[in-house]
Amino acid sequence: MIRKIIHIDMDAFYASVEQRDNPELRGKPIAVGGSERGVVAAASYEARKFGVRSAMPSKTALRKCPQLIFVKPHFENYRAVSYQIREIFLEYTPLVEPLSLDEAYLDVTENLKGMSSATEIAREIKARIKEKTQLNASAGVSYNKFLAKLASDYKKPDGLFVIKPNQGEAFVESLPVNLFHGVGRVTAEKMNKMGIFNGADLKEKDEAFLKKHFGKIGGYYYNIARAIDNRIVNPERSRKSVGSENTFFRDLETRAELESGLEPIIRDVWKYCAKTHIYGRTITLKVKFLDFHTITRSKSALSPIMDKDFFERISFELLEQIYPLPKGVRLLGISLSNLESTDDMIGKQLTLAF
Repeated sequence: MIRKIIHIDMDAFYASVEQRDNPELRGKPIAVGGSERGVVAAASYEARKFGVRSAMPSKTALRKCPQLIFVKPHFENYRAVSYQIREIFLEYTPLVEPLSLDEAYLDVTENLKGMSSATEIAREIKARIKEKTQLNASAGVSYNKFLAKLASDYKKPDGLFVIKPNQGEAFVESLPVNLFHGVGRVTAEKMNKMGIFNGADLKEKDEAFLKKHFGKIGGYYYNIARAIDNRIVNPERSRKSVGSENTFFRDLETRAELESGLEPIIRDVWKYCAKTHIYGRTITLKVKFLDFHTITRSKSALSPIMDKDFFERISFELLEQIYPLPKGVRLLGISLSNLESTDDMIGKQLTLAF
């Protein structure tokens, strides 16, 4: 059976939510993130015209766009909107695989509305998202996940693009390898040095060659060069960690400053856990010093940590391990991993022992 896969990707999601909620920001170049010492978490399309991109250092973004407006992130708002969008997806199919707050795969081969056209489903979902959230989404439709992802990127923003079964191989052959999902910048540069610039070049290499030069993932490259992707849409895919971090306007140098800086980060992580009923066994503290040297300190419990005071105490105990400070601290972060939902804990005996 030829599958019908849709990839939905929200357009400039964080920035678009901020512009929706603050009319004064609409039509202006904005970046979600720290204005002085942080990085850009998301950029509006007005900012992208100047070359501003996510993960770019804030100072670089300001050089590219001096009129750039920085906005503090509001992750609780982004999560709330993401849940609204997820509810729309589930009206069409239970086979929804979230990749992040702003994108997901849907398998609509058999769907809850009995619609025969995946393209019409994608168009309807886009309209429903716009109606419910006032935000634009781009959709890609194809017969596997790899092509659906490529298709959603192809006509952004507010796009809808379809790659039919008889078009897949030709589409991949013409595409530069740096646009392939799963081929990062470093890998693309390595491929270019080997004379591999597009899908057609990649298709010329046999599987043994690709595995020799790229390891196990070489098999994946061999398949996608032929538009082959047999991965299923997995609704059981779970996130591996939850966390929060903050880059400070100035370096923190005292115990009081560090503890004060860590408190809201702890609260943010716990707020997510309490709302989603997802808890973790491993707490990790991340510390980035003024020279960008980064260290982590972790501690694990035998079962998920469901007590807020205990979570807070262990977080501060991890902070104690970095004293005496070798230098000022520019960033602190806390994350929880080895996650479990409370729904999966029924009947289990919980313990806080380490």
